[in-house]
Amino acid sequence: MASCDVVVLGAGPYGLAAGNHLRHIPGLDVRVFGEPMSFWANTMPIGMFLRSNWTATQIADPDFRLTLENYQAENGNHLTTPVPIARFIGYGQWYQRKALPDLDRRKITRIECDPKGFRITLEDGEQWTSRRIVVAAGIAAFVYRPPEFDSFPSCLASHTSGHANFKKFSGKSVLIIGGGQSALESAALLNENGAKAEVISRADHIHWLGGWTSTTLHHGLGKFTSRLLYAPTDVGPAGISQLMARPDLLKKLPRSLQDRLRKRSVRPAGARWLVDRLRDVPIRLGRSVISAAVKGDHAWVRLDNGTERTVNHILLGTGYRIDVTRYDFLAPELAKSIRTFKGFPILREGLETSVPGLHILGAPGVWSFGPLMQFVSGTTYACHSLQRVIAKKA
Repeated sequence: MASCDVVVLGAGPYGLAAGNHLRHIPGLDVRVFGEPMSFWANTMPIGMFLRSNWTATQIADPDFRLTLENYQAENGNHLTTPVPIARFIGYGQWYQRKALPDLDRRKITRIECDPKGFRITLEDGEQWTSRRIVVAAGIAAFVYRPPEFDSFPSCLASHTSGHANFKKFSGKSVLIIGGGQSALESAALLNENGAKAEVISRADHIHWLGGWTSTTLHHGLGKFTSRLLYAPTDVGPAGISQLMARPDLLKKLPRSLQDRLRKRSVRPAGARWLVDRLRDVPIRLGRSVISAAVKGDHAWVRLDNGTERTVNHILLGTGYRIDVTRYDFLAPELAKSIRTFKGFPILREGLETSVPGLHILGAPGVWSFGPLMQFVSGTTYACHSLQRVIAKKA
């Protein structure tokens, strides 16, 4: 049975950045497993753009070489702002080739405790032991489907993460449920691909990012004011952004205040560049689904105002709900031993769980370290903290 010091599960932005940072610790044997940028490539629709700004789209690199600027220069690619999803995926794959050329693309199917730390089983049955495990598995396991759609087949109701291409909906009626970026951008892409799209949102208005106030503070008042009010991580509104960029400081605040600031920083919102693209898409605000049923080869819903819809498909822009026990690669006894709060692992320095040697990066770290952890820009803080803790104990 092969062994190493650290196994990193996942090859998205957090897994790649973690593997890169840990490889800089002298004498540490680090192995990274996963298909590079697979979640982004398989679940993000063609034509999508990243909502984050340029600085917040960089994957953390300890040598500051693997930047978007260097990716452009080396590959002759011109990246627009906002950054197209295809270019970001290409950037992540380039990052992997540069930082982790020996990445193992096999899938880890099981992690369990072992006298030497942890034992992992790969999809082909090979097993490894490792003193530490870094889980950077993303959010695919946490897709949320409202219970009223549990009985619907995927051909009639699906989550926005289930589609990399909306061309198949051309000529069909699609009801999109949700009021955040995923729902709104999916509606725009559906409309542009010839579907008859309609959006239903419980919110009484859409929060549009990049409005007059934001633009003025970023540009009209100069670089100094912009840097004072907005951190490069691009999470949260003016002023609060600086606090969200400093998880160690955020953790010192009362829990109730942390929760209020987190909700204020990541409430459902759409990028302002979607406004023109949604002019031909009806958006019904302050409405919710009270009942739903399958009627033949169509989906039927009744809204709280008594109106009904019968459509070819319902697209759920209903987000994700973290629950680490839904990571199916964690052995049940290991998953149960992780101390959690409402599904979120309770993490300490180095994003280490209550199980010594088991670290979880990315969105599951939101409860412990704030909303920065669910964005690419959080790779810098997470990987510096991870590297610092593991280096001390190496």
